[in-house]
Amino acid sequence: MGEPSKEEYKIQCFDAETQQLLKTALKDPGAVDLEKVANVIVDHSLQDSVFSKEAGRMCYAIIQVNNMPMMALVNPVYDCLFRLAQPDSLSKEEEVDCLVLQLHRVGEQLEKMNGQRMDELFVLIRDGFLLPAGLSSLAQLLLLEIIEFRAAGWKTTPAAHKYYYSEVSD
Repeated sequence: MGEPSKEEYKIQCFDAETQQLLKTALKDPGAVDLEKVANVIVDHSLQDSVFSKEAGRMCYAIIQVNNMPMMALVNPVYDCLFRLAQPDSLSKEEEVDCLVLQLHRVGEQLEKMNGQRMDELFVLIRDGFLLPAGLSSLAQLLLLEIIEFRAAGWKTTPAAHKYYYSEVSD
């Protein structure tokens, strides 16, 4: 079946009215109450960690409309990221991967919108990295990589790219 196309999202788990709301938000965010959309996405993500990856894709798509971040989504996206940065989530590689992937996608934009919350989030990430009780080696590596990514101005330096990705391409 492969990766869903840009317009296809896994929203079948919602009732028909909510599916329509999400579809409209993805096509024309200005036509819906984005706070309501964000709350639906966040609530479902917190109940179903598997859906959180899909939620991140959807929020990213909505934020990218007109290349303008949507203020209504900033705090709900932060809320999801904070949830993924809690110790119980950091002990699961899939959730660490989701956290890091979303920060790669929208971290810089989120920081511009609310730098204080990003600082708070990275305190959790740093603490999670430094207190690795139950963290796998891959989770530690992903957390270290995102810490360095932010420290480098949301860019991957050539040295960091070589360190983190050389084994992948070999």
